[in-house]
Amino acid sequence: MRKILIIGAGKSSSYLIKYLLDKSQSENLHITIGDLNIENAKELVGSRPNTEVIRLDVFNSESRISAVKKSDIVVSMLPARFHIEVAKDCITYKKHMVTASYVSKEMQALDKDAKSNGLIFMNEIGVDPGIDHMSAMQVIDRIRDNGGKMILFESFTGGLVAPESDNNLWNYKFTWNPRNVVIAGQGGTAKFLQESQFKYIPYDRLFRRTEFLDVEGYGRFEAYANRDSLKYQHVYGLDNVKTLYRGTIRRVGFSRAWHVFVQLGMTDDSYTIDDSINMSYRDFVNAFLPYSPTDSVELKFRHALKIDQDDIVWDKFLELDIFNPNKRVELDKATPAQILQKILMDSWTLSADDKDMIVMYHKFGYELNGEKHQIDATMVVVGEDQTYTAMAKTVGLPVAMATLDILNEKITTPGVQIPITKEVYTPILEELKDYGVIFNEKEVPYLGYNPLNI
Repeated sequence: MRKILIIGAGKSSSYLIKYLLDKSQSENLHITIGDLNIENAKELVGSRPNTEVIRLDVFNSESRISAVKKSDIVVSMLPARFHIEVAKDCITYKKHMVTASYVSKEMQALDKDAKSNGLIFMNEIGVDPGIDHMSAMQVIDRIRDNGGKMILFESFTGGLVAPESDNNLWNYKFTWNPRNVVIAGQGGTAKFLQESQFKYIPYDRLFRRTEFLDVEGYGRFEAYANRDSLKYQHVYGLDNVKTLYRGTIRRVGFSRAWHVFVQLGMTDDSYTIDDSINMSYRDFVNAFLPYSPTDSVELKFRHALKIDQDDIVWDKFLELDIFNPNKRVELDKATPAQILQKILMDSWTLSADDKDMIVMYHKFGYELNGEKHQIDATMVVVGEDQTYTAMAKTVGLPVAMATLDILNEKITTPGVQIPITKEVYTPILEELKDYGVIFNEKEVPYLGYNPLNI
């Protein structure tokens, strides 16, 4: 039997494991799932044949190497920083490897060894990065194959709450790592191209410079810029494009309210709050406001941020219960970002019957025969429940499909890579349609950022 080792059985692994289990008999697969906590894996596997669940500590080199040696291909669903030791083992023992994570410098450094050993190290094959790469390159390649010249590319993705579970004023709940939401946009100025001009948005303005997007059947969304929209410019072959922008999707109004937290400094993760363990939520908010012997925390908050009491933004903060003097932080030596995360998790954690949603939106502008055209492509996936989420589906299925395609020698090009070639994206995007991961394309007038063509 062909042996697949999956390391990590967290929230994103449900569809990955189910897909491979469903294929195990027809494809002659034996699947080993290794994790420190094996309870979730056992629950996902049940009594299915051709599977084994093992307790695996990736920091224990002996057990890690033993598991890698027994496999034909390794799928690492670990946090990105833990991939590299597994990858080195895969080089040593000549095993293919698949991850959903961004290619790190350390991973890229293994490219030469991977190629010399005929090994495929497929990375960035989740949803974002992953499905975004594949769906974008499929259309870009098609435009070029037809003689078109790309002049605009915009790409947006968001992990959101499904409409039927959207029951708070922020129209948002945590569907992935809450920490990444709280510190989003930090670490550098957002950089992108508009009409051949470089544009920059510093963090303190990021959430007040948004674009609106309309998705048929799901209404209006907004998007704020990713930190570096130009990261994939050369990789996608868009060196001469006039507009290149990548962003994160939220419901309209989220960013304006989130900007308040940024202004106050509550998203800062660079220092710790003194005596945070004894703070109330109200104390935490008050720590960022001026002292007053008479004014309430609420009044100081609204005055400092120029929020009227009949503004919906004010209602959003009341809904979070951030002025409660009885709720305790209970985190020792916590950063403002860590405290804010704890407060938000009270309101934004998905309930047992809540469903999540992934929304992706691409814009492709191109010239053909002297005329300008635009294609807009949208994808919406709604989760089934708290195990089989939209996030798990759009991350796990491409990983699983790539794993099987490598074993079946549909993907043969060796080296450290991301899914931007026809060899990779064509069969995977086609198969994803069977699971409801479908892009709807439509021709729209090309406007760019200069509708008057001046």
